[in-house]
Amino acid sequence: MRSSNPVFSRRGFSRDNGYAGFNAAPQAGGQAVGANPYAQSPSGQNPYAANPYSTDPYGPQAPARANAMTMDDVVSRTAITLGTVAVGAALAWVLLPVSTTSYGLAFGSALVAFVLAMVQSFKRTPAPALILGYAFFEGIFLGVISEMYNSQWSGAPFQAVLGTMAVSAATLVAYKQRWIRVTARYARIGMTIAMAFLMVMVVNLLLVAFGVAGDGGLRDFGPLGALVGVLAILIGCFFLTLDFKQIEDGITYGAPREESWLAAFGLTMSLVWIYLEMLRLVAIFSGND
Repeated sequence: MRSSNPVFSRRGFSRDNGYAGFNAAPQAGGQAVGANPYAQSPSGQNPYAANPYSTDPYGPQAPARANAMTMDDVVSRTAITLGTVAVGAALAWVLLPVSTTSYGLAFGSALVAFVLAMVQSFKRTPAPALILGYAFFEGIFLGVISEMYNSQWSGAPFQAVLGTMAVSAATLVAYKQRWIRVTARYARIGMTIAMAFLMVMVVNLLLVAFGVAGDGGLRDFGPLGALVGVLAILIGCFFLTLDFKQIEDGITYGAPREESWLAAFGLTMSLVWIYLEMLRLVAIFSGND
């Protein structure tokens, strides 16, 4: 299936990345379009061709094979990716004091991270170097932004980290308990809301830039800004559920081990989104701007 986050469309376990995707239609005899050498099951049906939004946790599974993705793979790759983000953030925090120069470097790092993420998003296979490069430059951006917030709202980054962990854990529990079911309808509605939100934010940014909307417009530090921030965090949680579904399906249907890098990539982008929104929300509720 293809999972997305608020900024990028990730290619994961899909027909167009060189493996038969969960949406791939099997040809006569059970061989799926995309010709995955591991996609042929003993019953003659392609296990990758199952409905990617099926809520049945006991559905058909792919035959076990040595190089199939496991949860340990996902956890280790995610730890490496998030660790790279943390290293970049720590270096920026220590070496780049808040100044006009550091803001410029933060913007440049964010731009580089965006480009690397876009390149990875359109690649047919995961490239760990691109993913870790994205993580490092994203970390530099986060380090500068976090230091800026900390200089005005002491302790805000630490509270934002705790908030991100709490929200992510709650989302995982809701997903594992099947309180949230990632169906096709759920994904369509969520993506529509997310895309509409991004479009509104872009328009708001342009209005603020041209002086039409003062004090940040919808992103001010008042009640309206808090409401928008909560909505943004909920959208981040929505993308986390897509990430969880992507990982679950990848393990269930025997995706190649290298695909765990895509899972780590997606989780990192979703967590960064939630952290940034949480950071802003903490500042708003601190009330001393």
